[in-house]
Amino acid sequence: MELKPEFIVSNDTRGTIISITGSLDTNRASNLWQDMTKKISSFTGHNLILDLEKVDYLDTAGATFLCHLETFGNSIGVKDIAIVNLKPEYSPLVTLAKTLKQKNLFQQRPPKLSFVEHKGQSLSTVLSETKEFIIYTGEITWALIQSLKHPKGIRWADTFLIAERSGVDALPIVALISFIVGLVMAFQAAIPMRMFGAELYVANLIGISMVRELGPLMTAIVLAGRSASAFAAEIGTMRINEEIDALTVMGLDPIRFLIVPRIIASTIMTPLLTIFSNLMGMLGGALVITSMGYPIISYYNQIASFVKWNDLAGGLVKCFVFGILIAAIGCIRGYQTQSGPSAVGVSTTRAVVTGIVMIAVVDGIFSIVYYYLGI
Repeated sequence: MELKPEFIVSNDTRGTIISITGSLDTNRASNLWQDMTKKISSFTGHNLILDLEKVDYLDTAGATFLCHLETFGNSIGVKDIAIVNLKPEYSPLVTLAKTLKQKNLFQQRPPKLSFVEHKGQSLSTVLSETKEFIIYTGEITWALIQSLKHPKGIRWADTFLIAERSGVDALPIVALISFIVGLVMAFQAAIPMRMFGAELYVANLIGISMVRELGPLMTAIVLAGRSASAFAAEIGTMRINEEIDALTVMGLDPIRFLIVPRIIASTIMTPLLTIFSNLMGMLGGALVITSMGYPIISYYNQIASFVKWNDLAGGLVKCFVFGILIAAIGCIRGYQTQSGPSAVGVSTTRAVVTGIVMIAVVDGIFSIVYYYLGI
């Protein structure tokens, strides 16, 4: 007796036979699910045979469907349910479906760690990453030394291109932030100084602050958010796409090929951007001072008489170190990229966070050193 074009029910001495025809894929399995379970429910106490001789296609959904029918038949009291005439190429799918169905996936969840185990695991991860970071730092330092010994081996075309992207293209944002910082700082400093009629000395504050501290620091933070993240994303994507492994196979050192040009470009451009930042910050202060009725020449004379060349040199020395830190941290975080859809985003975030933290730490170290050196 034919119930549907998809399956036929018949009887013989072995029991009730359900012959499934056609393909048994996701759509066909979903169409047959309700009808076949209802039909099997009427065979309680009988032997049931699923004949798959006329099944010409079977996927994982079909294999799961067959396992469900077998489990359902056993649960309602069918004496025996068997799958026969299954083509050899489909047997592994049915076996896999049965294996997964028998597994208790809940018991496969990893055990919950105690507080001590969790902290120990976190510490182990931090120590492992620190060790890897130190190794990469040493390799980069050695690659830089070798590149300085043999400057012809440096990829200058890529270096200039990276310098343009990370330096020249960053001029607008650095100029805007520095100008606003100088403007706001001048307005805030002018309020208490007006009580003593000393608004002109705001120029001294703006000049020394921008040259020694704010200019280098603001430029470095902007580059950490802009360039370090870009370096991490670029190298991280290359890591996931196995392009770095391809460079190694071709006999090229990935560190000298990818990281050294970025560090050189960042080291050159950071001091130049800092000088530009200093000028824009002073222009912001000049706008405030001139709005209070002081001539621009008085503002210039105050800065020129108060800010010394060693103040400018001290700020520029910071910039060289900041430039190396920004590029190295971005490249190392990109090099540490793991597999996964969010790996590049994680590496980019870590590059920015690590870069800003290291800039703050190094800036504090410079302040202490300059204080004891009397600079």
